[in-house]
Amino acid sequence: MLLAAVLISAAGLTGIIRAVALKRQLLDIPNHRSSHQRPTPKGGGLAFVITFLMALTGLVLTHAIPLSIYLALMAGGLITAVVGYVDDLRELSPKIRIISHVGAAAIGLLCIGGMPPLNLGFTVWHWGWIGHAVGVLGLVWTINLYNFMDGIDGIAASEAVFASVAGGALLIAAGTADLGTISLVLAAACAGFLIWNWPPAKIFMGDTGSGFLGYMLGLLAIAGSGSSRMTLWLWGLLLGVFIVDTLVTLVTRVRAGRKWSQAHRSHAYQHLTIRWGSHLKVTLAVNLINVLWLLPLAVAAWQWPPGSLVLAAAGLVPLLITAVVLKAGQESFSSTISSSGS
Repeated sequence: MLLAAVLISAAGLTGIIRAVALKRQLLDIPNHRSSHQRPTPKGGGLAFVITFLMALTGLVLTHAIPLSIYLALMAGGLITAVVGYVDDLRELSPKIRIISHVGAAAIGLLCIGGMPPLNLGFTVWHWGWIGHAVGVLGLVWTINLYNFMDGIDGIAASEAVFASVAGGALLIAAGTADLGTISLVLAAACAGFLIWNWPPAKIFMGDTGSGFLGYMLGLLAIAGSGSSRMTLWLWGLLLGVFIVDTLVTLVTRVRAGRKWSQAHRSHAYQHLTIRWGSHLKVTLAVNLINVLWLLPLAVAAWQWPPGSLVLAAAGLVPLLITAVVLKAGQESFSSTISSSGS
C-alpha cells in the first residue's frame, strides 16, 4: 500500500508541477548542447523529492527506520535538492554547487557513522580516518554523475528505478529491511515521475531531481555496504552504465584540456542517441543492459561476496570498452536529436 501511494502521489504531483511550469514558462530551452528540440517544462524532480521525503518521515515516525539514516537522507537530500532547484531557476557557479555537495556529503556520512569496511574479496579493509574523505568524494561524485547522465528522456529516472528496486530487494534478502524499504520507496517515487518523463518526455527532472537521486543512491550504497553481502562492488554493478560512461567521458575530456564542469554532449549515450536518432531506443538499451547483464552479476555478487570485485570487473570492463568505442568524451557536432523517441 505504501509503495502504491507513493507512486500515485509522485505521478499526481508531477502533473501539477508540469501545469505550473507551463503557466509560468519555466521551460528548458534547447541549445546547441541539448538533445531536445522542443521547450519542455523542467523542475519535475521536485515531485519525487517531496513525495519521497514525506514517506521517509512517515517511516521514521512509525519506527520503521533508524533516526540516523533518516537524518542522513533528509539533511543531505534537502541540500542537494534546494541547490539543484536554485540552479534550475538561475544557473549557479560550479564552485557553489561543489561546496554545497561536499557539505551534504559530509553531513550524511556523519549521520551514518562514516564508511563501512570495504570488502575487497580477498580481505576486508577498515578505512580509518581516510574513509571520511573517500566517502565525501564518492558522494560528490555520484551527485554530479547523475547530473551528467540526465541528458535524454527517461534515462536517469529509469536507472534510479532499476537500481532502487534491485538494491532494495537484495538489501531485504540480506536482512537489512530498513534500508531495503527506503530503497523501494525511492523506486516508487521515481516510477511515478517516470510516467511523465518516459520518451517522449512531458517534463524534465532538472538539477532538482538529478542531484537528489545521485545523493540518495550514493548514500544508500554506502550505508547498505555495511551488510556482509551488499558490497560496494555490487552497487557499482547496479549503477555500472552511469559510472563507466561518466568516468570515460570525464577522463577523455580532462586529457583533452577541457573543463570538466563545462556543458557538453559527448557522453557515450549521447553519441548513441545521435547515431540512432532516438531517445527511446537508447533508454531501452540501457535498461536491457541493466536487467540482462548487470543484474545477474549483481545477484551473483550478493551470493558470493568474496568474489564481488571480480564480478564487478567482469561486468564493467565490457561497458568501458563500449564507451571507448562510442567515443565517450569526444565532441560531436551532429544536429540536435528530437525527443520523439521514434
